[in-house]
Amino acid sequence: MLHSFLLAAATLGLWAAPAAAQSPATAVPIGRDSLTQKGYTLVFINQDPALAPATKQRMTDAFFKVYPQEAKRFNQKTLRKVTFFVNPAYTGVAATDNGLVDYNPKWLREHPEDIDVVTHEVMHIVQAYPNDSAPGWLTEGIADYARYVYGVNNQAGNWKLPEYKAGQNYTNSYRIMARFLVWLDQHGHPKLVNQLDAAARTRTYTPDIWSQKTGKTLDELWAAYAAQPAVQLTYR
Repeated sequence: MLHSFLLAAATLGLWAAPAAAQSPATAVPIGRDSLTQKGYTLVFINQDPALAPATKQRMTDAFFKVYPQEAKRFNQKTLRKVTFFVNPAYTGVAATDNGLVDYNPKWLREHPEDIDVVTHEVMHIVQAYPNDSAPGWLTEGIADYARYVYGVNNQAGNWKLPEYKAGQNYTNSYRIMARFLVWLDQHGHPKLVNQLDAAARTRTYTPDIWSQKTGKTLDELWAAYAAQPAVQLTYR
């Protein structure tokens, strides 16, 4: 997740943490590999001697499956080279900045099925939103939307979009916002997520975009969702 919208979600099982205490440039890696497939390169730096080879392979496989899909749909000019850094000095879950994804090895050991942490984090690279170009709840909501749509192991990882409950709001972000975006997909606005994403990346996002693209304000759309929140959900 982006470093700018983090700590409040930690207790919800989302990706939240302070910035990493060291960088790949200063770390002495236990292992460093570089692999290129179909024009995309993943540099995998590992500082955890206990990282399971199977986990590393599954993370690598997930990257090469989901990143090109996210790029094709949202941003074909995204970075072609991405670095994964398994960093024992990092105390969160995962965080992304400028093409580098920090992962906490303790989290990976304790949650070996949470492979789609990769899907969420690399979507932030695809997003490439300039600072303050979109609300944080939208940025994280779109990243979790991408995790739902493109995830490879959400079901085994016990990751789900939460049922609507009274009192929720789109500003709750992450999975709550992502489910709302899926609802919009299924209720007449299948292009809206792409339009919101493009507006954020080009600094053209404003609150008026919701009514411009749908004929209703964001609050009106949320009210309609709250009144009839049913969606069809499928997990892989």
